[in-house]
Amino acid sequence: MNTDTAIFHAATDVASHPIVSDARWLAERNALLAREKELTRLHDRVASERRALPWRRVDDKAYVFDTQAGRCTLGELFAGRRQLLVQHFMLGPGWDAGCPSCSYMADHIDGMTVHLAQRDITFVAVSRAPLAEIERFRRRMGWKFDWVSSHGSRFNFDFRVSFTEGDAASGALVYNFATQPFQGDEAPGLSVFYRGDAGEVFHTYSTYGRGVEVMMGAYPLMDLVPLGRGERDVPYKMEWVRHHDRYDAPRPADRPGAAAGQPAASAACCHARA
Repeated sequence: MNTDTAIFHAATDVASHPIVSDARWLAERNALLAREKELTRLHDRVASERRALPWRRVDDKAYVFDTQAGRCTLGELFAGRRQLLVQHFMLGPGWDAGCPSCSYMADHIDGMTVHLAQRDITFVAVSRAPLAEIERFRRRMGWKFDWVSSHGSRFNFDFRVSFTEGDAASGALVYNFATQPFQGDEAPGLSVFYRGDAGEVFHTYSTYGRGVEVMMGAYPLMDLVPLGRGERDVPYKMEWVRHHDRYDAPRPADRPGAAAGQPAASAACCHARA
C-alpha cells in the first residue's frame, strides 16, 4: 500500500527526537495533560455557546429532494426525529465520482448512525447530482447511510455550498461566512436543523472549511501518534486522501481532479483554506 513513507520519515527521526528519563517524561506528560484539559474545557464551552445560538426558521416546503423512497421535503428528511444533521457532499451533476475528502468524511458515518439515532439525530448526505448518479457511486463505496439529491432545488445554493455561473463570472463567492475567490462550483459543509412539535423547521448551525473535520474521526487519532497527519505544507493539505478503494492504485498526476468531471485540486474539499 502506498503510504507516502518519504514524507513520514522526513517528519520525525529517532536520532533527532529527545529521549529522556522516565521521571522527565512523566513531568512533561503531566504538563501537556494540563493543556489538554484546558482544551477540553474550552471545547465544552464553545459547544455550549453553539447550542445557544439563535435559530432561523426555514420553509421546509421550499426544498424537495429525490430519495430512494420518492420525493420528500426537508421536514420529511428528519424521519420522525427532532434533529437533522446534513453533510453537504461534493458530488455535482455529471461527476464520475464524489470528492475524495468528502468521501473520507463519509467513511466514518455508517457506524455512527445507530448511535446518533439514540440522541434523536437523523443523518443525511445531500448532493446536487441526480439520484441515479449518487446511487451508482454509493454502490461502489459500499455505504448504507441515507443520501439524497437536491438536483433542481435551491438548497445547495441557499446554504452556500454550490455556486452559479454568476459567482464564477464575478470571481468571488460567499463561503464560510466570508467573501472568497471563486474556486469551483461545489464546496463542503455541514448543516444542522431542528424540527419543532408543530412541524416547523429551523436552521440552527452550519460549518464549512476546516469545520467539517468534526466528521473526520481518523484525524484525531492521527494527531496522537508521533508522525501526526503527515501532510505536506501546501494549501490543499488533504492531497493524500483517496477514495478508500483507490489507495493501491497509481497516484494521478493531479490530485484530486485527474479524471474528467472531477473538481480541480484548488476547488476540492475541505482544506483549501481554514
